[in-house]
Amino acid sequence: MRFTSLDAVASFLEALPPRPHRRIIGIAGQPGAGKSTFAEKLSTRMGWALLPMDGFHLAQARLVELGRRDRMGAPDTFDVPELVQTLADLRVSRGPVFAPSFDRSNEESTPNAIEIQPERDVVLEGNYLLCDEGGWREVAPLLDTVFYIELDNAARQSRLIERHERFGKSPEAARNWAFGPDEANAALIAGTARRADHIVQLD
Repeated sequence: MRFTSLDAVASFLEALPPRPHRRIIGIAGQPGAGKSTFAEKLSTRMGWALLPMDGFHLAQARLVELGRRDRMGAPDTFDVPELVQTLADLRVSRGPVFAPSFDRSNEESTPNAIEIQPERDVVLEGNYLLCDEGGWREVAPLLDTVFYIELDNAARQSRLIERHERFGKSPEAARNWAFGPDEANAALIAGTARRADHIVQLD
């Protein structure tokens, strides 16, 4: 199914039959597509918990040790087993589940910063929810539904550059990152769109 607004997605979710256990939906898409903002607004509208994938970034020191710091944000710069375990816990836990958050000002994760109560459904947002390499294939089966966010490439890249500048990169560094590591990741993610249950086309 294809949607063109948050209201349409929310109405679709509100019309779903109740489940005996929590519902976990995914919001996937390329860097700069607007999935984080969309997921935040949707979780507020629905009264659901928000779980950003960025919290599962590997620590800066670990990325340096692995030689991956210059492409932070690539699929192998996340702690995928921790994400999978968190989702598995959300499926079975009768108590609160804790997850890490991410601070863009220093690009580090904070363990156990997000507390998800047992009665709350969850919106998980992230780039690689539909990927099938490097352990990511274990994520989608733990989700009930995945929405893939689409946005015009020029608008998406412009947003990325602005975001990088806002968090401290020079204009030149922001463009280099947006058209370098970000665009390499975007190409990979675009190939996963066909696995989504629904497409959300944004302006």
